[in-house]
Amino acid sequence: MALSGLEIYKLLPKTNCRQCGFPTCLAFAMQLAKKAVSPDKCPFLTEEAKKILEESSLPPIRLVTIGKEESQIQIGDETVLFRHEEKFRHPTGIGIIIDDDLSDKEIFERIQKIKTIDFERVGQRLKIDLIAIRNKSSEDKFLKVVNLLAKENSFALVLMSENKATLKKALDLVKDLRPLIYKATSKNLLEFASLGKEYNLALVVSGKDLDELSELTKDLNKQSLNDLVLEIEDSSFLEILWKLTQIRRLALKKKERSLGYPTLVVIENLDKDLAVLFAVSFIAKYAGIVLLDIFSPEELLGILTLRQNIYTDPQKPLQVEPKLYPVGTVNKNSPVLITTNFSLTYYTVLGEVEASKVGSYILSVNTEGMSVLTAWAAEKFTAETITQSIEKANLKDVVSHKRLIIPGYVAIMSGELEEKSGWQVMVGPKEASGIPAFLKNLSL
Repeated sequence: MALSGLEIYKLLPKTNCRQCGFPTCLAFAMQLAKKAVSPDKCPFLTEEAKKILEESSLPPIRLVTIGKEESQIQIGDETVLFRHEEKFRHPTGIGIIIDDDLSDKEIFERIQKIKTIDFERVGQRLKIDLIAIRNKSSEDKFLKVVNLLAKENSFALVLMSENKATLKKALDLVKDLRPLIYKATSKNLLEFASLGKEYNLALVVSGKDLDELSELTKDLNKQSLNDLVLEIEDSSFLEILWKLTQIRRLALKKKERSLGYPTLVVIENLDKDLAVLFAVSFIAKYAGIVLLDIFSPEELLGILTLRQNIYTDPQKPLQVEPKLYPVGTVNKNSPVLITTNFSLTYYTVLGEVEASKVGSYILSVNTEGMSVLTAWAAEKFTAETITQSIEKANLKDVVSHKRLIIPGYVAIMSGELEEKSGWQVMVGPKEASGIPAFLKNLSL
């Protein structure tokens, strides 16, 4: 956790020697707090003070990277308990477990099905992040599945095996893809620690409670292993949820470095609906990775959508570029619909215009990411801003008519908009669901 300027000042020699380039040690401390200068600027800083300053500059929850290039995901580096305090930074990684004791056909079919779980929602891509291969049969079969997924190179990998020799052979196959090693426990700590160190890969550490996890991470840190992911083993849903919350709280509020790592939860052998409920609960509080044994789109879409909502920055609404968008096959006579640049509003309107099969234009007005009524109340969706957008898009050169369709909820501005823009204003439906019928019955 970052230190304040006064806390840093207490670590300085307080000589005001000016060799750091600042008139006083306090001024230097304030710049250190802002991370504007390096502690090395002070020639009299003790080794103990340097160590404290280095540790304080580290994030309270370590950032861990798994995978490579397009399949890469990052977890950790979180700084708040509640999203409204600032934001959650790195979305929970969602992974599917594939057991190697399935038939070759079943394994291939599952991989193909997982690849189809790829949706677009409000301009963002929602997909599965990881595949975890679990060794439940022979070594040869495990390595065969690992090699198959290595060729896919579409997902970050988690290698799940209790056999060090088998895991080592698998790592030789895919070490360049930077998989996650699962898992080190009190029983195999030295064996798995050597793998993590040899291949320089992130390692899952599993313990029955926080005290055991803390001791295990301290032992691994002594071996220079710092890219760790924590797992609570053999606990009930409520126990895991409570312990995940305590890990987050201790790392952020108590500066407990031994628990300052992202976490992982495995959800399996449950009814599908219950598995979904568990997953969304752990995404909210506070899993870095959730591994599941379900892979049907209808369940996973809900999980991915909730994750997107939670990890949206509450201080920065999702926005699309404010401009004129053609939808379908358009021409000079195509209708023009006006809306805001709030992503959810725009994509809702877009979906309904596409459903109408009537080629149209959507003019997205810059409302700083606000919805229609919110932007109108904030005076960002007005006759003036719409007129400016019309002129910026050179709409008069795009269509041969001079008619606009505005949302029904802001019908009150129609007269003023006609006066300021010189365009005829038509009041559309209040709800986007009414757009298809409105456009089909429209006579331009």
